[in-house]
Amino acid sequence: MAKLTDADLDVTEKHGISSKGVHRLLKRYRVEDGRKFRLSDYDPADTAGHLIDKKDADALLALGVRRLSDQQEKLYAQDEWAMLCVFQAIDAAGKDGTIKHVMSGVNPQGVQITSFKAPGPEALDHDFLWRANQALPARGMIGIFNRSYYEDVLVVRVHPELLKAQHLPAEVLSKHIWKERLEAIAAHELYLARQGTVIVKFFLNLSKDEQKRRFLSRLDELEKNWKFNSGDLTERDHWDEYHEYYEETIRATAAPHAPWYVVPADNKWFTRLIVVAAMHDALSRLDLKFPEVDPEERRRMNKARKKLASEK
Repeated sequence: MAKLTDADLDVTEKHGISSKGVHRLLKRYRVEDGRKFRLSDYDPADTAGHLIDKKDADALLALGVRRLSDQQEKLYAQDEWAMLCVFQAIDAAGKDGTIKHVMSGVNPQGVQITSFKAPGPEALDHDFLWRANQALPARGMIGIFNRSYYEDVLVVRVHPELLKAQHLPAEVLSKHIWKERLEAIAAHELYLARQGTVIVKFFLNLSKDEQKRRFLSRLDELEKNWKFNSGDLTERDHWDEYHEYYEETIRATAAPHAPWYVVPADNKWFTRLIVVAAMHDALSRLDLKFPEVDPEERRRMNKARKKLASEK
């Protein structure tokens, strides 16, 4: 990644990108208590009004990525905390591109990205959280879930026939199964938080009109044809159901230790800024620092330095 210029830094100062400024911006999209949450209160086209200009987006993103890279080094070296970032969205909301841009400057040794596709036979023979547990980040790592266990209260709920493939005994297939799964997710995330995993969840909030525009772009531009799947239109037919279930899911699982960010996704440049800012903010709440060398090890290091310096 290119080094920030003085002009880039001037742009960040203009927008007040201090810790206080970041908190104020993120508060617009952060959901810690879902009891009064309404998805309709969040505008997919929002760009925070006068706070940020699109022409300054590249400089702000570069700064955010640089700060995140610095934090990741300390996270890795300290080897105490782990970070889990969950990305959920409807088709064409830009999850892949957001992950690519936000993680562009982070050491790949400290990042683990898992994309969850349709579950295979092994996963279907386990509980719905099993395969995600296999991919949880170790201490010192940032784990990225591109889709997650939330698919089992979203896609599977929209298409209940998928539930039959999970080989569940009839006794547990009650009308309360979705409520029970949401309760299981909330309990699971609380457990992870208590074990030192910082959890940040992103719902990329795309409008139906913008999804249509992006689908048409994939159809009209040859280099984007590979991105289009005819099944995407089938899912689009369930637009209202998905949004109803996303609202219910966020209500049930938003918590201070596992917040959701309902990120406007109609403008990709703004989506990326909010995601990198939220990740930076979450890590800033930790006491991240490089491990200190004890006195005995320091003496050995000084001895090694003298030996190397004396070599001819």
